[in-house]
Amino acid sequence: MSRIIQIQNDFTAGELDPKLRARTDINQYKSGLTTARNVVIQPQGGATRRDGTKYIAELDSDAANAVRMVPFEFSISDSYMLVFTGGTSSAKMYIFKDGVQITDINGSGNDYLTVSQLDKDILPEMNFIQSADTLIIVHADLSPIKIVRGASDSSWTVSTITFFNPPRYAFTITTVAGTTITADSFDHLKVNGVSGNITVEAMKSGGSSESNAFTQNADYYEGQYINVTPFGRLRIVRKADNHTLECFAEVPLFDSGDIAKADFEFERGYEESWSADNGYPRAVTFHEGRLYLGGTETRPSTIWGSVVGDFFNFDPGEALDDQGVEATMDTGTFNAIIDMYSGRHLQIFTSGGEFYIPQGFDDPITPTNLIVKAQTSFGCKPGVRVQNLDGSTLFIQRQGRAIQEFVYSDSVAAYTSAKISLLSSHLLKSPSEMAVRRATGTDEGDRLLIVNDDDGSIACYTILRSQNVIAPTEWTTDGDFINIGVDVSDIYTVVKRTVNSSTVYYVELFDGDVLLDCAKTATVSSSTASTTVPHLEGEEIKIIRDGVVEPDQTVGASPHTITFEQAATASFQVGLNFTPELKTLPVEPNLSSGSLKGFKKRIFEVNAELFETQALTINGKEVAFRRFGAGILDGDVDEYTGIKTLNGILGYTYDGQITIGQTQPLKMTLLGIDYKVSAGQ
Repeated sequence: MSRIIQIQNDFTAGELDPKLRARTDINQYKSGLTTARNVVIQPQGGATRRDGTKYIAELDSDAANAVRMVPFEFSISDSYMLVFTGGTSSAKMYIFKDGVQITDINGSGNDYLTVSQLDKDILPEMNFIQSADTLIIVHADLSPIKIVRGASDSSWTVSTITFFNPPRYAFTITTVAGTTITADSFDHLKVNGVSGNITVEAMKSGGSSESNAFTQNADYYEGQYINVTPFGRLRIVRKADNHTLECFAEVPLFDSGDIAKADFEFERGYEESWSADNGYPRAVTFHEGRLYLGGTETRPSTIWGSVVGDFFNFDPGEALDDQGVEATMDTGTFNAIIDMYSGRHLQIFTSGGEFYIPQGFDDPITPTNLIVKAQTSFGCKPGVRVQNLDGSTLFIQRQGRAIQEFVYSDSVAAYTSAKISLLSSHLLKSPSEMAVRRATGTDEGDRLLIVNDDDGSIACYTILRSQNVIAPTEWTTDGDFINIGVDVSDIYTVVKRTVNSSTVYYVELFDGDVLLDCAKTATVSSSTASTTVPHLEGEEIKIIRDGVVEPDQTVGASPHTITFEQAATASFQVGLNFTPELKTLPVEPNLSSGSLKGFKKRIFEVNAELFETQALTINGKEVAFRRFGAGILDGDVDEYTGIKTLNGILGYTYDGQITIGQTQPLKMTLLGIDYKVSAGQ
C-alpha cells in the first residue's frame, strides 16, 4: 500500500476536455479540473464562486423568436445596453443604463422603441458598429439603418441610411454605339482634356451644341461609361444637361481632339451594388476615418470604403487618396464576408478564411494601394461577432466547434490562427453569442463569454496572455442563458426561465456582490421585515438577510410577499440558488515506480487553502466555519482565510478525485488544495 501527497497549486487550465484524461504528461493536467461549474478562475490561480445576477426587467413574448444585445457607449458617463426582441414584421429595442431600464422612450409612454426595419429573421445575423451617438446596423436583407441617441437617455431615433454616390457594378453589360444617338444634327463629342475630370459636350457639325443628344434621365447616364477608340474610358459622374456630361477619365484619352460618333460607345448596366435585388452588406466597421461595408448576396467577397471623414459617401471620384475605395477577394475558394475588425490592420473574416489589408506603419489605405491578402483558412461562424482581446482577434470557427485566435506575428509579417479552445472544446455547444469583459483590476483576468444554444450554458474563459492563463469554466442557471452583452464592465444577460409554470425572458445583470440568480437586492437603513418578489411567483427562493442564510420560502400569489425570520437591518438578497462545483482530475503522481492507473485509491486527508470563504463542502462533507461563542448563531458567518483540513473520508475509487462544492449560497474562493492518498491493488 503506497501513501502519497498530491498538491494542486492552481486551477489556471480550467475545465479540461474529457478526451484529455490520459494526458498526464502535459502541464495543463496539473492545473486542470474535471469540472469547473459556476466558478471563475482568478489569474493568481484560485477559483471563486461566480457572480450572481440581479433581476432588471422582463421582455415581451417576441423574445421567444430572437434576442440580440448591443452595447452602446456614448460617453465616459453615458453607456447603454440595447436589447432587441424580434417579431414577425418589426422589432422592439429596450434600453438599459447602469443596471436600470430606461422608460417612456421619446415621451411615448412605452418602455421600448419600435424598429420597423428589423424582425426575428434579421436579428440573429445582423452586424453592427457604433461611434459617438450613432449605431449602424447591417444585414444581407436590410437596407442599412442607423439608430441615433438624442439629447437624453430616453431620446432615440431610427432611420434608413441615405448613401451618396453608392458603389456600382456591371451586373449586366450592354453597349450603345454613339451612332445611335437620335439627334439629327449630332456629329461628334467635344472634350476639354485627356485625364482627370473631363467635360464631354455633344456638338453639331457646324460647331454649336446639340441640345437633344442626352435626353434620357440622369440615372441612364450617371455611373455608366463612355469607351473611346483608339483608347480612353470615361466614367460619367453627372448629367449636367441634355448636351453635357461631367466625366472622370479612368483611362486617359489619346488626345483632346473631337471624338466622332463612330469612335465611342456607351457601356451600360452598372447598377447600385446595394439594393433589394442585389442584396445589402453583411459586415460593417470603421477603420482609419472610413466606414467599411462588405459582402452582399451578389458580391459576397467585396468590401467598400467610404470617403475619409464622410462615412455615407462612397464616391470613387478621381481615385485620390481620401476618396472611396473598393476591393474584391478573388481566391480559389468561396469567401463570403461575415465580419470585419479594425485593429492593427483592417481584418476581414469570411465563410472560408481570414484576410487582411496590409499597410505600412504610417501609410493609410488608398484607392491605389488597396490589396487584400489571404492568411488562414478556417472560416467564421455567421451571427457571432468577432472580439478583440489583448491584441488578438477571437472568432468562432465556421462549424461552431472551436475558438480561433487571429494574431499578427512580426517575425513572419503575417497573421496566424491558433485554437484557444483546444483543451476545452467540449464546452462549445452550438455557440450563438460571444462577448468580452476586460479585467478591471489585478484580481481578475479578461473574460471571454460564450452562450451555447444547445443547453443554455455559458462558457467563460479567463484569459491573461502574459501569464499563459486560458482557464475555461461553465456557468449554468435555473433556466437557459440565451444572450449576453458587455457594457464597459457590466455583464448583461437574457435568461429564459420557467416561473409559475410560464416561460419568461428576463434581463439580468451579473454583480459581484450578489450570491443568487435573478435576485432582488437592497441595502436598508432601517428595520425591514419583508419584501415583495413578483418576478419569482410560485418559485422556491433562497434568502440572505444581513449575511445570514434563512430557510427557503416559496413566493405566493399577489402581493408576492416574503417575510424574513428577523427584520433586515443592513441588506438582503432573495433569488434563485446556483451551486458551484470543482472536481479534480484523477490523481496521477507519476511515481518512479510507474503509474497508479488501475490501482484503487482512497483520499484520507484534504487540506484546502481558502480565501475569504464562508461555506464549503469536500466530497459532500460540510466544512465547519462557525466559531464557538455567545450569540453567534443569529449572525453571519465570518469570512475565513487559511487552511481547512478534512479527515476521515471513506471509500476507495479507481480515480481518486475530490469534489468541492457548497450547500449554502455564501462566499467561496479556493486557492489550492493538497491531499493524502493511499493506493494499492
